[in-house]
Amino acid sequence: MSSELLQLAGVHKHFGAQVVLNDVNFRVAPGEIVGLVGPNGSGKTTTINVISGLLQADHGTVDFMGHKINRLPMHRRARLGINRTFQVPKVFRDMTVRENIEVAARSVRLDPREIDPILEDIGLAGTASRVAGALTVNQQKLLDLGRALATQPKLLLVDEIGAGLNPAELNVIAELLKKLSARGIAMIVVEHLLDFLNRITERVIVLGAGRMLFEGSLETASRDPEVIAAFIGAA
Repeated sequence: MSSELLQLAGVHKHFGAQVVLNDVNFRVAPGEIVGLVGPNGSGKTTTINVISGLLQADHGTVDFMGHKINRLPMHRRARLGINRTFQVPKVFRDMTVRENIEVAARSVRLDPREIDPILEDIGLAGTASRVAGALTVNQQKLLDLGRALATQPKLLLVDEIGAGLNPAELNVIAELLKKLSARGIAMIVVEHLLDFLNRITERVIVLGAGRMLFEGSLETASRDPEVIAAFIGAA
């Protein structure tokens, strides 16, 4: 069995004449947290949309657990073990916290007894009966993550979970992501907060105009001339 959980090879994506992803290639191992960074419009969210099945690549392959999944719809990929969070949480605002988790759990026939541990993990056990629309932004992000966890993912795609959070909230999120990684869940984390990323991962992929500019540590990336030019040029 391959040591890679996910592999992207030669992935391209176009929107009309605009090239959004241009020959993207990388791998993710089980339990690994990989940061995905780059200036606005660099292709970060498009990359995770292609992996999750929200979009399909125009060229190249997306392999998961040794199988090509290019043409699988999003719900089929979720059943295989790929799920995601969104920068703006997409919770069911009129449902309670527990009901939000239950909806996701039913999609994979998760044992209802597993819901309480998920609520504990995300720190919302005490608010399980509250309506999701009454939660803070941070709590809604945690609930969005909890719904993804209820599908028992092997790979989580985390889209700017740190945006708008204070240092204490970021600390809680960082510790939770590291705990999930220790359980074997792989993650691709799209994030602008580099200090936050540096706490949870040793490897980042830097995109610029849809092209991979760098792969390695954040410290090394910060000294790479092409990476520096991409960020300065976007300012």
